[in-house]
Amino acid sequence: MKTLIALVFALLPTLTLAAGGGVHLDEMKVDLEDNASLQRGAKYFANYCMGCHSTKFARYNRVARDLGIPEDVMSENLIFSGENIGMLMKIAMRPEDSKKWFGAAPPDLTLVARVRGADWIYTYLRSFYADDTRPYGVNNAVFKDVGMPHVLEELQGKQVKGCASVVTGFDPLTGRELEEDSCAKLDHEEQPIEVLYLEEEGQLDAKGFDKAVADLTNFLVYMAEPMALERRSIGFWVLLFLAILFIPVYYLNREFWRGIH
Repeated sequence: MKTLIALVFALLPTLTLAAGGGVHLDEMKVDLEDNASLQRGAKYFANYCMGCHSTKFARYNRVARDLGIPEDVMSENLIFSGENIGMLMKIAMRPEDSKKWFGAAPPDLTLVARVRGADWIYTYLRSFYADDTRPYGVNNAVFKDVGMPHVLEELQGKQVKGCASVVTGFDPLTGRELEEDSCAKLDHEEQPIEVLYLEEEGQLDAKGFDKAVADLTNFLVYMAEPMALERRSIGFWVLLFLAILFIPVYYLNREFWRGIH
């Protein structure tokens, strides 16, 4: 009983982080068998994230092998530091420098999906909005006052927070969408409900950007546990073995206890 209680308390910080601090999280469907998605996610990660964030518990050649990327393609297109493909995925930025520039060293992202969860990452990356009061000119609806620039802004565009028309339903007669000013709707504290909306479009439309973020999230989930698919496969065979083993064990047990009342 004491062990169970200790385990629950040990997991509480992780559960709190994964919950997203009470913010609604959009659902992200993870598919680790979609190599095309994982490859695109690796591209986005190398181009937009690895300037500041490392994944120092993974190796380039392991990622290339798992994702079906030829090593020469990996070296030419996804390794910008000139390191050998067998090296760990570290970055050139020193922690002491990044702490001075950003106020805190950007965390390593190898295990971020295990800590935060896929839904949190997916929602977080899509929730940056313009905020002139912040050092980098942006804030985040999921992680308030985060000390990070919106690195995907050129893909998404400029997102702002404020009043906007939101779809509240459909007219059953005409089939048209019914819209309402979001600030006209009040929450339980009788405060205007502000929403995020695009003020300037980026390189991708809304659907394309959501897909790009989903690919990046999918890749980070893979990075957190590269053996996930292999583990599931091994688990199936282990359960099958135990099911077959149960048959002789059952009859052996019955034979041992025969005549004992």
